[in-house]
Amino acid sequence: MPEYSDMEMIAYTGSRVLEDEKIVFVGTGLPIIAAMHAQLTHAPNLYMIYEAGSLAPVLDMGMPLSVGDTRAARKAMFLKGLCSAFELTQRGFSDYAFIGGAQIDMYGNICSTMEGANYDKPTIRFPGSGGAGAMAANCEKTIAIMALEKRRFVNKVDFLTSIGFGDGSPDYREKAGVMGSGPYRVITNQALFGFDEKTRRMMLLEVKPGLTPKDIQEKVSFELVIPPVVKEMVEPSDHDLSLLRDVIDKDGYFLKKKVQK
Repeated sequence: MPEYSDMEMIAYTGSRVLEDEKIVFVGTGLPIIAAMHAQLTHAPNLYMIYEAGSLAPVLDMGMPLSVGDTRAARKAMFLKGLCSAFELTQRGFSDYAFIGGAQIDMYGNICSTMEGANYDKPTIRFPGSGGAGAMAANCEKTIAIMALEKRRFVNKVDFLTSIGFGDGSPDYREKAGVMGSGPYRVITNQALFGFDEKTRRMMLLEVKPGLTPKDIQEKVSFELVIPPVVKEMVEPSDHDLSLLRDVIDKDGYFLKKKVQK
């Protein structure tokens, strides 16, 4: 198999998760790359919502560098601004929310606000939700994307920015007044996770070739649900890498970033 980077593996796996004839609300960076790759391969009728207000733009001027990039508005079938974009999700017109974060727990709750015990004096202050909090609350399913590091996969998030299954109770999301079925997939450079239907805990689905479920568990602070059969992650082909490197992110704005070792 050809050599690929961690970011390329994340983007390619994100593409594999997306389906044709669906609508995905994308965040900046790897989610956009994954969605563009899916459009160019197995999901030509995948449509993207951008936070700045566009739905289903034609990205023939290249990859938008942010959700507010004017390229994300080109030939869009809907272009009415931020509030209208989120109204679409509240009306049930988004199958997936595709978001990132700094921390995630076993129930798919995501923190992108801060790290530390004191909100007023955090160890690290992150950029915050952007639109991710509303996306996780209103879109039908949430796909999270981040590097596999123990500091990110924590027992309890330091701040609940984007709602998942809360404390894992069956009616948590309903009582919280949010829509959608909640967390669906967590995509990393070394593993693909889903969620157990009964317990709502994070479940290991696939591991990178050469690794074992034990290797993945050692990089997660909480106990994973590990089924009897765990598949190997599909690796990107030369064609996939060519699309990622030479067509989508030609300047390596996002794909050349490194995962902290």
